[in-house]
Amino acid sequence: MIFKRFSALTALLILISSLFSFSASAVEYSTGWLQNPDHPPVQLRYMLTGQQDPQNQTVEALLEVRLDTDWKTYWRSPGEGGVAPSIDWSLSNNLDEVEWHWPMPKRYEFLGVETLGYKHTIIFPMTIHVEDMSKPVFLSGILTMSSCTNICVLTDYEIFLDFNPANLTASEQAMHLYNQGMSHVPTEQPSVDIKALSFDKDNKVLSVVASNTLGWNQPDVFIDGESQNVQDASFLKPTVNVEGNTLTAQMKVSSWFGEPKLLGETLNITISDTDFSVETTGVANDIPVTITASNNNLLEIIGIALLGGLILNIMPCVLPVLGMKLSSVIAAEGLEKRQIRMQFLSSAAGILTSFWLLAGFLIALKLSGQALGWGVQFQSPYFIGAMVIITALFAANMLGLFEIRLSSGANTWMATKGDDSYVGHFVQGMFATLLATPCSAPFLGTAVAFALGADIITLVAIFTALAIGMAAPWLLIALFPRLANLLPKPGMWMDKVKSLFGLMMLATSLWLLSLMTSFFSTAAVILIGVLMVVVLLWRLGKVKGRKPVILAMAFIIVGSGGGLIAGSMTADNWATPLPQDHAWQPLNIDAIQQQVSQGKTVFVDVTADWCITCKVNKVSVLLQDPVYSALEQDHIVLMKGDWTKPSDYVTGYLRSNGRFGVPFNIVYGPNAPTGIALPVILTSNDVIKAIETASGKGVE
Repeated sequence: MIFKRFSALTALLILISSLFSFSASAVEYSTGWLQNPDHPPVQLRYMLTGQQDPQNQTVEALLEVRLDTDWKTYWRSPGEGGVAPSIDWSLSNNLDEVEWHWPMPKRYEFLGVETLGYKHTIIFPMTIHVEDMSKPVFLSGILTMSSCTNICVLTDYEIFLDFNPANLTASEQAMHLYNQGMSHVPTEQPSVDIKALSFDKDNKVLSVVASNTLGWNQPDVFIDGESQNVQDASFLKPTVNVEGNTLTAQMKVSSWFGEPKLLGETLNITISDTDFSVETTGVANDIPVTITASNNNLLEIIGIALLGGLILNIMPCVLPVLGMKLSSVIAAEGLEKRQIRMQFLSSAAGILTSFWLLAGFLIALKLSGQALGWGVQFQSPYFIGAMVIITALFAANMLGLFEIRLSSGANTWMATKGDDSYVGHFVQGMFATLLATPCSAPFLGTAVAFALGADIITLVAIFTALAIGMAAPWLLIALFPRLANLLPKPGMWMDKVKSLFGLMMLATSLWLLSLMTSFFSTAAVILIGVLMVVVLLWRLGKVKGRKPVILAMAFIIVGSGGGLIAGSMTADNWATPLPQDHAWQPLNIDAIQQQVSQGKTVFVDVTADWCITCKVNKVSVLLQDPVYSALEQDHIVLMKGDWTKPSDYVTGYLRSNGRFGVPFNIVYGPNAPTGIALPVILTSNDVIKAIETASGKGVE
C-alpha cells in the first residue's frame, strides 16, 4: 500500500517536473525583460519564435520594445535628429548575419525638428542567418538604443541567447508577436509602380511619381538608402498630390556636408497609406517631372461633375432618348403645368436612380477588387444583349408597332389621378443614363476618376452630382413648365417625326448588336440583325401598310450607305476618302520606356469598340491631317490598348494614369518620359503640340 502511494507520488512529481522543464525550455528562447536601472522608461526583450528554415539556414526572432508615455525611439533613418537602434553581434558564434525588418514609422516634430520613429510598444521582427544549422548558436549582442522626449538618452543593453537550431520548438506567443510585427513591415505591392524618381539638384527637390491601381487615400512618402551620400542627406516631409491613381510627392533635401549628391544613387521608397504600406527602390535621375498641382476639393469636383453630366445631354448617345422625350411632350398638347412638371420630374428621378444604381454597381466591383470604369458594363455581352432588346422594343413602340393595353379599371384609375404614364417617363430617364455610359464627355473623366479613387460616400456624392447635371434640362422644364409651350404645336408631322426617332432608336439597337461581334461570330450577329429588321418590317407592314415599309427600308439602306460613306470620307470634304488606318502595335507598357530611351516618341490610344467618343476622335482627328501625317513619321511609335473586352492589363494601365474610362490618349517622348495626357475630346492642335513637346522637335 505504501509502495503504491510512493509510486503515485513519484509519478506526480515527475509530471510536475516535466511541466517545469517545458516551461524552462520555452523561457530559454527569450532574454526575458531587460531594463537599464539608469533609464527605466524603456523595457525590451529578445525572443526566438522557434520557426526555422533549414534550406535557407534562417531562424525567426524579434525584439520587443516598450516605451513609457511620450518616449519614442527611431526608425532605420531617424530623420533630422535622433539615432537609429542597432545591435553589434560581433561576439556571437555560428552567426552569419541578422536581418532587421523595420515596421512603418510615424512622423514626430519637436521644436521644428522632424524625426521618424515609434512610440509605446514596437516589435522589430528579425531573421537570424546561421552559418551551420547542425551546431549550437551563441548570440552575444550590444543593443544601442536612443529614446527621447524633450531630452534624449542613449542606452546600451546586453543580449545573450544560446540555442541549437535543430532542437528549437515553436513558441505560440513569440510567433504571434512576430506576425504582428511583420504585419506593419512594408513590402512590395504589385498594384504600386514607381513612374518617376527625379532629383532637381539646383532647387534641391526630390520628386516621386507613383501609381496604384487600387487607388490612394492618405499616402505619405519616406525616402532613405544604403549609400553614404543618401545617408548624409535629410529628406523633409513631402508635399503629396493625388490625381486619380497617381501620386506625386515633392520633398526638399538637405545635407550636413553641403550639396546633396543623389543623382545615380539607389533610394529606398517607402509609402504608407490608410490600409497598407509598400517599399521599393529606384535610381534617382535628373529627368524633369512635370507636376500638375491640384487643389481640387470635393466642392470643386462636384462642380466639375455637374458640368460633365450636363454636357452628356448633347453627346450622340443620349440624342435618341431626348427625341423620344420631346416627341412625347409635343404630342401631349394641352397638358396642365402639374402634369408637365410631374413628367419631367419622373424622368429626372429616373436619371438619378440610374446613376445611383451605377454607383452601387461600381462600389460592389470596388469592394470585390474588380475593374472599375465608366462604361465598363459594355464589356459584358449580357448587358449589351439586354440593351439591344430594350432599344428594339423602344424603337418598335415609337414606330407604333405595338402598344400596352391596360384594363378599363386601370385606365379609369389613371385618369382620376391625372397620371400620364409617369412610370414610362421614369424609365426614359433611366434609359437615357444607360445609353450615355458609352460616351465620354469633357469634365466627366475628372469627376469619375476622383470618385472611383475616393471613399464610398464621396463616390455616391459625385455620381449624384453627375445625375443632377444630366437631369438639369429636365429639371429646368419641371421648374418652368411654360417652356414646354414654346415647342411646336402637334400635327400630322408628329407621326413622321416620331417615326424618325423610332428609326434612330432602331439604328442604335443595330449598333449595339454590332458590338456583339467581339464576343460571337460575325455571321451569327448579322443573321440576328437581319431577322430583327425583317420582323420589325413585317410588323410595320401589318400595322401601317406597305408605304411605311418602303420608306423604312429606304431609311435603312440610305442610313447604312451613309454610314459607310461617313466612315470613308472626311467631314469637311466629301470627295476625299479617309486614309488607311495607322499600323498600331498592342499596348506594351515595358516597351514604352525602351522606345523613349532610344529617342522615339510613343503615342498611346486606349479605346473600345463601344466607345462613341473614341470613334469621333479617330475619324475627326487621328485620320485627318495634320495629325495623320504626324503619326506616320519614323520616330513615332503607335500603341493601342483595346478595352472592348475586360482586360486587367489595360485596366491597370488606365488606373496608373488616373483614368477610369476611354478614350484615353497620351504621348511619351524624350522630353516627357512620364507622358503628356490629352483631353477626352481630341483636337488637332492638342495632339500636334503634345507630339512636339514630347519629342523636342517640330512636326514635319
